Amino acid sequence: MTLKVLIVDDEALARSRLRRLLGDCATPGVLVAGEAANAADALEWLRRERFDLVLLDIHMPGADGLTLAQTLRGLPGAPAVVFVTAHSEHAVKAFEVEALDYLTKPVRLERLQAALLKVERLLPARQAPAGGAAEEVLIIQDRGRTERVPLAEVLYFKAELKYVTVRTAAKSYILDGALNDLEERHAGRFIRVHRNALVARHAVRALEKHHDPEEGEGWAVRLQGLDELLAVSRRQLPAVREAIGAA
Repeated sequence: MTLKVLIVDDEALARSRLRRLLGDCATPGVLVAGEAANAADALEWLRRERFDLVLLDIHMPGADGLTLAQTLRGLPGAPAVVFVTAHSEHAVKAFEVEALDYLTKPVRLERLQAALLKVERLLPARQAPAGGAAEEVLIIQDRGRTERVPLAEVLYFKAELKYVTVRTAAKSYILDGALNDLEERHAGRFIRVHRNALVARHAVRALEKHHDPEEGEGWAVRLQGLDELLAVSRRQLPAVREAIGAA
């Protein structure tokens, strides 16, 4: 069993020491798959990948570790959280946000090993939630808030300069990412209709003739729940027709 770990600490030396300690642990299969210096970077990692464990500092610039742990509680298939901090006075609050353990710096190898054993015992239950597979979500920072947007509610992704617009029937969000990465991760759910847009396969209702002010006469897709049309490039037209026929 591989235990995927994300280390979150604003001090590079602290992250490096934790990485070395993990390498010295007797627990096989521990993989440090990511490091973050703050909560925002940690959420970006968690948006891209699934982790089994987050080793989390409390005092960091921006949102602190307790705030991040509270956010993680609401995520389907959320990783276990073990706090690693120089401050012992936050232990009660740490367990209020369902931390699995609370380690004080400097961390002893024996204590870290004990925390990993706790995670290993809990891991099978986290990997097999009741009712089947966990719902896929996007983690989006929106006007100072962190929101969970179910992937099943997303109708399209559209590249806008350095950002991607995420559109649901109710709302638009701004996501810091690349359209190509989204296409690679979610190819089963979304189809590319244009160099700047992916649409949800289940939401496509019609392919229509359309006049675009920039590209002239062409085609566009109509999505369920939206009045807006999305242009379809000539290159993507055969794939879109095939997708509609297979729906």
